[in-house]
Amino acid sequence: MSTAHVLLGLLAGGPRHGYDLKRAHDDRLPQAKPLAYGQVYATLGRLERDGLVAQSGQDQEAGPERTSYQLTDLGRERLAAWLVEVEPPAPHVNSVLFNKVVVALLASGTEQATGYLTAQRAAHMARMRELTAVKTRPGASVGDVVAADYAIGHLDADLRWLQTTLARVAELQKEVNS
Repeated sequence: MSTAHVLLGLLAGGPRHGYDLKRAHDDRLPQAKPLAYGQVYATLGRLERDGLVAQSGQDQEAGPERTSYQLTDLGRERLAAWLVEVEPPAPHVNSVLFNKVVVALLASGTEQATGYLTAQRAAHMARMRELTAVKTRPGASVGDVVAADYAIGHLDADLRWLQTTLARVAELQKEVNS
């Protein structure tokens, strides 16, 4: 996820200050890692430097003075281009799961790899149950359901891979050690 692009998207609805952007991010992307305030302000600084946002005013409610930002025309163009850009499928296997299995086989053998795969499968199943509870709870927002469905789909793919790899650990051990 590009934090800069998400912030541009949140600013498409009108000027906001950093606190509002952080809150909107965390509300609209409920299953994403929450943004830190420092990350929001650092990203806004880079967006302003690059001419994608501009300061639009200052306000001071019951706290410190807050600077609001708005999209520039260049920011709107950049956001529009990003929204239609197709994300290429990952060209390389870059997964901690895969890396740990191979390293476990190299360092400790099939017993270590099998134990890891079994423990990881249990962790994935537990997370799937949590996400299913999120999406089926009364009052769940459509955003919560869509985010949970996305995460469940990825967990399901990982679970299929974990199960297949468990069945192939002995074969993989031979390849890794040759």
